[in-house]
Amino acid sequence: MKCLIAAAGQGTRMHEKGEIKPLIELNGVPIIERVIKNLRAGGIDEFYVVTGYRGTKVRAFLDTLAERENIAITHIVNEDWERPNGISVLKARNVIKGPFVLTMCDHLFDPEIIRALLAADHDTDTITLCVDYNIENPVVDLDDVTRVNCTRTHIENIGKVIRDYNAFDTGIFYCHDVMFEALEQSIAEGDDSISGAINVLGSRDMARTFDIEGRLWLDVDDPTAYGKAIVYVDQGRL
Repeated sequence: MKCLIAAAGQGTRMHEKGEIKPLIELNGVPIIERVIKNLRAGGIDEFYVVTGYRGTKVRAFLDTLAERENIAITHIVNEDWERPNGISVLKARNVIKGPFVLTMCDHLFDPEIIRALLAADHDTDTITLCVDYNIENPVVDLDDVTRVNCTRTHIENIGKVIRDYNAFDTGIFYCHDVMFEALEQSIAEGDDSISGAINVLGSRDMARTFDIEGRLWLDVDDPTAYGKAIVYVDQGRL
């Protein structure tokens, strides 16, 4: 199974921990290496990584990791890394064909989420977002998390500032090629984010949900989240 990892951004909120976010270490292991190993444990065997900011160093590390761990990693370069994350995903359009899992370089998670996602049935003209229905989850940063208004199967609305929501976006998606078409439409309409594409697909009843059933996930995007990640890594949970 293929996976696309977005790793192009600057990650300014993490600069006190390190200048290049994917290479910041958690107990001696770079975040992106932990992400890849979690994905691999969940059943992913082919990786595509979109790099941008300080991309030469990130790609050099990934080449070393690929050789050390015998992992297939294909590089995709995003020269427009200062723009929102939807641009990074669209850069992969001519490189990766669906189905594929999509995630971020700073999202750590229980590999069982990936195993369960891959075992589920997915319609070929849809995307599926892994959602966390525990909106009281103490691990989540309410000021930054992307919120989702959905049924148990369909996405109605998604965004960071929506008021009516019943789940959180975990940053893990099961995608088909319709993702790229939706990104093109969303970008043309002025929204360069992945969430913009999901809202396009939601309006067509082509955006599905997958319940992570309380499994652990964490977006390591600021020093507070980094501290939480260290605790979970020490416990052997991430």
